[in-house]
Amino acid sequence: MFETREGERLLETDPAAMPRDGHVVFIGRIASPWTSRATCPKNMRAARKMGQAAVLTIDPAYREGLAGLDRASHVIILSWFDQAPRNLIVQKPRHAAEPKGVFSLRSPARPNPVGLHVAKLVALDIEAGRLDLDAIDVL
Repeated sequence: MFETREGERLLETDPAAMPRDGHVVFIGRIASPWTSRATCPKNMRAARKMGQAAVLTIDPAYREGLAGLDRASHVIILSWFDQAPRNLIVQKPRHAAEPKGVFSLRSPARPNPVGLHVAKLVALDIEAGRLDLDAIDVL
């Protein structure tokens, strides 16, 4: 269960319990070195300073879409923060004096926990669907 801090508020209905309507399809998985929120870097700059690489593996049905990516230096990744609470609407960051609405924060806690990352493409194996990345800031 997710514990709230003083001043935080939850939505009446958790978006995770609502009917699906976006038809989002996950096309792969990220393997990062991070195993907890405490150790996960807060942004890509911090992740790069830690010097830990990551791997993005694209599912077989989507690997043809990687054709031509070998010419790219960086990739843009949309991720789903599967461990983030979706029903927190007002958040009290540890570093802030006052609570703030989740849309004014970079926090993964939001109704649709989508992350945006720009990572350096270190290596690419299209047949295996493997993208080696310089770093990533997700669990």
